[in-house]
Amino acid sequence: MAWGQKHTTVKGFILLGLTNSADQKQQLLFAIFLLIYSVILVGNLGLIDMIHASATLHTPMYFLLGVLSFLDICSASVFTPRLLINFVTTDQSISFVGCVVQMALMILHGTGECLLLAMMAYDQFVAICPPLLYHTLMSKCLCVWLVVVTYAAGVFISAVQTGNAFILPYCGPNIIDHYFCDIHPAMLQLACSETTMANVILLVFSALVTVPTISVILVSNAYILVTICRMKSLEAQRKALSTCASHLTALSFFYGSVLLVYVQSNPETASACNKILFVFYTIMFPMLNPMVYSLKNKYVKASAQVRVLKLSRKVIC
Repeated sequence: MAWGQKHTTVKGFILLGLTNSADQKQQLLFAIFLLIYSVILVGNLGLIDMIHASATLHTPMYFLLGVLSFLDICSASVFTPRLLINFVTTDQSISFVGCVVQMALMILHGTGECLLLAMMAYDQFVAICPPLLYHTLMSKCLCVWLVVVTYAAGVFISAVQTGNAFILPYCGPNIIDHYFCDIHPAMLQLACSETTMANVILLVFSALVTVPTISVILVSNAYILVTICRMKSLEAQRKALSTCASHLTALSFFYGSVLLVYVQSNPETASACNKILFVFYTIMFPMLNPMVYSLKNKYVKASAQVRVLKLSRKVIC
């Protein structure tokens, strides 16, 4: 068949899941991932509520952090409920439309996270390198527009990449050795037509997202490090390093696992390892984000204490 013809006969796909272990282990994994998902919801919703309620956190940095928490909730909700269902049922199938929707949402939120992390790196750069211009360069209006552009770019990339994958005819094998429908060469191999063009499009649009964002992050952090080294006050250096340490930690978690997953010569031979890495950046990363940005931030901790006291008083009353 020629590339681009819609002769799809596959009505659904079989997801082999995270593991093929015994029922007792599946029940244990269900309990573990249910706990993780609960922590993701409580942690990120709590952070959003705290940023909204505390006037001291009404700054561009925390506005972007609140958007990141929202993206983390949405991203984890694309994968985790389906994974929990797979742990307690024997039906591992997903409809063709369900697979399309899951892939589209995965790409949308993945693209959004990449762009938002780059914006947060730029925000750190402006806060440390030209601090006197911070409120001019990072106005509230600009932050709102940046978020709008992030979602617009995410929708565009998602539409192109998902259409690129599912415009191919799927008329034979329908077993996916994964726990969700991922846009990956292994998925394209199930198509019963030539996939060279589809792989090229996948590579080009993936590069359009990752290369500029990683470049912004690297350049911003390079300028930040140079500026910190030039500071004469050790106290100023300590505060600057503390400001960007949490962001660098989050970046290391996210891009480290993403690069390990996608930059491999033969993804098929590392299926089990890939699943663990996918779990890390699709589920563990959203869980760790509130902790990373809160534990070493005195403003967040102070706002959390005030918020807890207020809620406690309301409950007592």
